[in-house]
Amino acid sequence: MVDLSHYLPILLFLGVAIVLSSAFVFLPMLVARATGAHKPTPEKLAEYECGFPAFEDPRSQFDVRFYLVAILFIIFDLEAAFLYPWAVSVFTLGWTAWIAMMIFIAELALGLVYAWKKGALEWE
Repeated sequence: MVDLSHYLPILLFLGVAIVLSSAFVFLPMLVARATGAHKPTPEKLAEYECGFPAFEDPRSQFDVRFYLVAILFIIFDLEAAFLYPWAVSVFTLGWTAWIAMMIFIAELALGLVYAWKKGALEWE
């Protein structure tokens, strides 16, 4: 026979998570309606994404630099994500891991210099 009492803490945790997440979603909406702060306007209800309206002619030109900056941010964000675990365990890994990370950082630095020289980081 399976003892289900071991699952009680998990069910309690799940219940508290559902109650809190529901409160964080629905309570501000209820408070806004109760206090009169809920005043939708066409500007507030309009879709807006990536610096230009969502529903335009699909053949219209848009600025690609936004996407280039976003990709550069993701690259350097991933660098930080790789750098932290390496820094925590660098003394146990030895010289090979240190040299490999220095090569990785040098490659990223060369990529940053290339993007800088091409003008990818300039915004008009």
